Amino acid sequence: MSEIPTKSTPVKRKPGKRGAFTRFLDGVEWLGNLLPHPVTLFAILALGIVLLSGLFGWMGLAVEDPRPAGARGVADDGMIRAVSLMNGDGLRRIFVNLVDNFTNFAPLGVVLVAMIGVGVAEKSGLISAAVRAMVLGAPKHLVTVAIVFAGIVSNTASEVGYVVLIPLAAAIFYALGRHPLAGMAAAFAGVSGGYSANLLIGTIDPLLAGITEEAAQLIDPTYTVAATSNWYFMFVSTFLITAIASLVTIFIVEPQLGDYDSSRADETVLDKSMTDDVTPLEKRGLRWTGVALLAVLGVMALTIVPEWGVLRDPDNPDPMNSPFFDGFVVWILIFFLVLGYTYGRVTGTMKTDRDVIDGMSDALASLGLYIVLVFFAAQFVAFFGWTNLGAITAVSGAEFIKESGMSGPVVFVMFILMCALINLSLGSASAQWAVTAPIFVPMLMLVGYSPEVIQAAYRIGDSSTNIITPMMSYFGLIFAWALRYDKDLGVGGLIAMMLPYTIFFLIFWIGFFVLWTFGFGLPVGPGSPTYYTPAIAP
Repeated sequence: MSEIPTKSTPVKRKPGKRGAFTRFLDGVEWLGNLLPHPVTLFAILALGIVLLSGLFGWMGLAVEDPRPAGARGVADDGMIRAVSLMNGDGLRRIFVNLVDNFTNFAPLGVVLVAMIGVGVAEKSGLISAAVRAMVLGAPKHLVTVAIVFAGIVSNTASEVGYVVLIPLAAAIFYALGRHPLAGMAAAFAGVSGGYSANLLIGTIDPLLAGITEEAAQLIDPTYTVAATSNWYFMFVSTFLITAIASLVTIFIVEPQLGDYDSSRADETVLDKSMTDDVTPLEKRGLRWTGVALLAVLGVMALTIVPEWGVLRDPDNPDPMNSPFFDGFVVWILIFFLVLGYTYGRVTGTMKTDRDVIDGMSDALASLGLYIVLVFFAAQFVAFFGWTNLGAITAVSGAEFIKESGMSGPVVFVMFILMCALINLSLGSASAQWAVTAPIFVPMLMLVGYSPEVIQAAYRIGDSSTNIITPMMSYFGLIFAWALRYDKDLGVGGLIAMMLPYTIFFLIFWIGFFVLWTFGFGLPVGPGSPTYYTPAIAP
């Protein structure tokens, strides 16, 4: 195994000629790092949105609302208008909702609850022992592939990839003597860049299918879209994204990062015992933890698998639309609490309830920077939504493609790229699709393409740029994790590190989609046709 750098190790890049692409990434990092600290940046952006809303509100900026009448507000006139926050109503709204914007920011509660459990597992020594047992001596490239694949599959379990796998991947790479940010990048690429690819139907599938169906019914009132409508394409895409992200990590990102200098890290994350062999006592602890794991999984299965499962929705037979998955963060908490405490009791690292409580409090104490960042990020996201500027951007971009008159594979390439671009300013997959689906789905149906194929194309664009946009709700958390390993990292550095994944995802995923749909004519899912015969003439 490679020697782990010490504090005296200088920062250095691997030797060799730096090509044009590497210099381009250096330029992106340099430009991005000219930006202020992320907390300051989000504060400036929030203030900027307020000022822009005043300007655009005064100008009367508006676009036609593509959504069905029932999906609009009560007092709507068929237009999406820029809403000014630079007036009495706007300033009162900011003042009254400032705290709620922060406390209701979706990722905040998820992260805090999950970290309570993770803290117990970390304090007990379980995470250190499990990582060493799994990866020390394992082939480097196999570990990379496993992390990316696990990231993609983790989307079935909602936020578990963001709050558990990404920081764990950094620890795994560090234990192997590799750059921890490379491990974090690989996991982030799998969890967020591969957001729509999966072997199983996830929670996002029925959500997007419902929006697509509503948009399709603007053309054909009887049209239905199943949650499994993209399953074939997304199943195979899992292996495509795994291969692309693994190769980008190994041949681009890790060489670009160079050798790791641990003097740039928070010492609390650099556990030197991560390089030690697993002791007999630790092995015993892991065996009993395995027993506890089976017990937890058994309880989980009893709550969801039988029709009488207590965490199934009595009014909805679909297990994917159930309290089990809606509240999956609770299972993350239970999982790490039970396993961490079991390991601690066996190995003697947790003897009283005070040890458990210390683990919880230590984990939450480490999130100080993230909580501060979330406060300002939450204001920015809320202001952006209130002003309608994100929706106006989405509709304007969609209208551009609509008016271009393109057809065939070219229109899908442009459509995917447009969705990728819109995602930079409207980070929620469901929010973006709710605004753009009523434009794109009817438009492309009228030229002969099915809603299922249109939805699959949208998911490529949406997923590919998740990893480079601060508008993605977990971007702040990832940045906070990364700062623990490199306190000098800037937003530009994180974006430059993830940009190669976005570029190669778009190139190869779009090519794969065109080949799948137009080359081989394969269905994107069960019962999902490629073409649609319009009920009315275009």
